[in-house]
Amino acid sequence: MDENETTPAPLSGRRAEAARNDQRILDAAREVFVADPGAPIAAVAKRAGVGIGALYRRYASKEELLQRLSAEGLQQYIAAVEDALAQDDGDPWSAFSEFMRRIVDTDTHSLTLSLAGTFSPTEELNREAARAQELNVRLFERTKAAGAIRAGIEVVDISLLFEQLAAVRVADEARTRQLRQRYLALILDALHASSGTHLPGPPPSWEEIAQRWET
Repeated sequence: MDENETTPAPLSGRRAEAARNDQRILDAAREVFVADPGAPIAAVAKRAGVGIGALYRRYASKEELLQRLSAEGLQQYIAAVEDALAQDDGDPWSAFSEFMRRIVDTDTHSLTLSLAGTFSPTEELNREAARAQELNVRLFERTKAAGAIRAGIEVVDISLLFEQLAAVRVADEARTRQLRQRYLALILDALHASSGTHLPGPPPSWEEIAQRWET
């Protein structure tokens, strides 16, 4: 470790417990609202094993909780793109493929499928979404410039491919992850292949993607 770096002080017992409770609430909220976006906030408290009062002390409304869930998903997504872009001394296709696999495993797009249009994004969420899109473009264009992506594919196509993979779901969670990676492998082959097949219609526009978050 650099001598100028400092190790963060460990959380006190009370603060550590509060952090664990908050993570339990977020994990429970993700499970509840991905399964049923219309579920009441009380269902989250029950799943998390906390009192409804404890939940409301952290999140004043269901809207606020949904905003936090989406912010967490965006942060995970941005971290994955930034890590891929940091791999600038190797094969651009390998970095892009690993990014795709990481996002599918993280399952951020299940939130998009379930929550788009169910709450009003904050200005901060809109800024983070714009940041994610800026990074998407940089990673995609770098990979495309290396000749690693077939002609006719645009960066906005990737978002809908992620959503298609997020829609793959069976009762067993481990099997769901396995199936998603199976179909991702097929998609990566299709993206990477040199194909003369004409793609019908233009790719989606960013406006079409963003419109779904309007309430």
